[in-house]
Amino acid sequence: MVNLKFFSKTQCPLCDKGLKIVQELQKEFSFQIDVIDIYEDDELLEKYQVMIPVVTINDQEIDFGQLSKETMRKGLQDKIG
Repeated sequence: MVNLKFFSKTQCPLCDKGLKIVQELQKEFSFQIDVIDIYEDDELLEKYQVMIPVVTINDQEIDFGQLSKETMRKGLQDKIG
């Protein structure tokens, strides 16, 4: 099973928009979404503060910021086949 992590924070319109894109891709691909609030982990906050939202698949960064559905689709295709 592919593990997609969605790093975000509360009250982030860009994150909300990005999560909708990820959820739409769940209709095409089988994967689990783990939504992670970067404010719950100082290390993640330092790493991703200006980049969010950040999407990783099996711990590899796929896209960040203004998320692209096509970029994420390609990442999923590469991991799932």
